[in-house]
Amino acid sequence: MSDAAASAIELRNVSSGYGETVVLENLNLKIAPGESISVIGRNGVGKTTLLATVMGHTTLHKGEVMLGDKSLNGVPIYRRSAAGLGFVPQEREIFPSLTVRENLDVGARPGPWDDERVFELFPNLKERLGNKGNQLSGGEQQMLSIARALRTNPSVLLMDEPTEGLAPVIVEALTAVLVRLRSESKLSIILVEQNSRVALEFSDRTVVMDKGRIVFDGASKTLRDDPERLAQLIGVSE
Repeated sequence: MSDAAASAIELRNVSSGYGETVVLENLNLKIAPGESISVIGRNGVGKTTLLATVMGHTTLHKGEVMLGDKSLNGVPIYRRSAAGLGFVPQEREIFPSLTVRENLDVGARPGPWDDERVFELFPNLKERLGNKGNQLSGGEQQMLSIARALRTNPSVLLMDEPTEGLAPVIVEALTAVLVRLRSESKLSIILVEQNSRVALEFSDRTVVMDKGRIVFDGASKTLRDDPERLAQLIGVSE
């Protein structure tokens, strides 16, 4: 097996940003098939830009983005989705005037993530099938955004701050769902999360970013066991 084929997603010496503005600089990151990682760091260090670069929303100044053994350079966003990238954006971006059912059907593709499996993960959604997106609570909208991404049957799932703005009790419930998703699926998952406690609980491997670069890439346990180092890396003590 070649090096490229051994990864689910890989960024090779990537510099990217918006127009002429460079946000990520010479970034290298490799995620194995079925592996989950968390990405943490202060606001504005490039975490969201990392996901946006994989999805094709940014200007790629140099380097290469790989999905399996295929380069995504120059590939339009809709083709990246069809190739196996699932994206849960920070703003959720569910369709407010469509029902839960219609939101789920909009990008659905055949595969292991069918209705039954999605509703097993998010039973609340099954009870709200006829409700429109704007009739759901914030927590339910987030669940719908994740469920909609899963119904596209991706091989790689990108999630941008799914717990943002949610009440602590909802954060706990959603974290439990994310941990279950990680352990019960064969997905490769990149979770960008402002809440470092959630991030370190979610995955065995954590990446810390600062100023568009990776400053730590290692075991989550290392950071859980050393709060001082965590605070030093992200500038916040939690």
